[in-house]
Amino acid sequence: MKRMREDVLINRPVTVERIPDGTPMDLPSGLWAQVTQALGSNFTLVVEGQLVRLKGSDADAIGKEPPAEVEHPENVEIDDVSGLIWNTLKTCYDPEIPVNIVDLGLVYRCDLEPMEGGDVRALIDMTLTAPGCGMGEAIADEVCDKVLAIPRVGEITVNMVFDPPWDRSRMSEAAMLSMGM
Repeated sequence: MKRMREDVLINRPVTVERIPDGTPMDLPSGLWAQVTQALGSNFTLVVEGQLVRLKGSDADAIGKEPPAEVEHPENVEIDDVSGLIWNTLKTCYDPEIPVNIVDLGLVYRCDLEPMEGGDVRALIDMTLTAPGCGMGEAIADEVCDKVLAIPRVGEITVNMVFDPPWDRSRMSEAAMLSMGM
C-alpha cells in the first residue's frame, strides 16, 4: 500500500513531539516537512529525517486548518455515554500507524461508574503496540481530553497496561485491510 506525502513549509516556530519517544522538539520557521498522516486531531510529519507529531491546534504552522472537533449532542442520556466514548476513541490515532486506537486493538476496557450529580467516571485500560513507546502519555492525554469533552463524563482514568501484551491479533478486520494485511 503506497502512502501519499505532502510537502509543507513550517511557517512559524512550533513545538512538536518527537516520535517514538515523545520528547518535545522546537522547529524553527523555514523548514520543509512532509505530512505522512493527517488523521484524528494531529499531524504526523517527517522533518529532516525525524518523525514528529504536530498538534492539530498548531495546524496553522504548516498552512493547514485545525482538524474538526468531535461533536456531541447537547442533551446526552446516561445510556448513550458508552457509545459516545467508543466513537470518540475512534478519533484517536497512533502517530506512526494510520489506524485508530480502537481498531488497532489498543483499548482493552472502557467501564463507567456513576458519580454524584448524575455524571459518570470513565475507566479506560489501554496499551501500546510496544511497551517502550514514548508516545503513550501523549495518546493517553488525547484520550483524556476528548473523553472529558463528552457531556455527562465528569472524570476519567486512563490506565496504561501491558498484560496481556498487544499483538496483531487484536486488530479489527478493517484495520488489517487498511494496512494491507
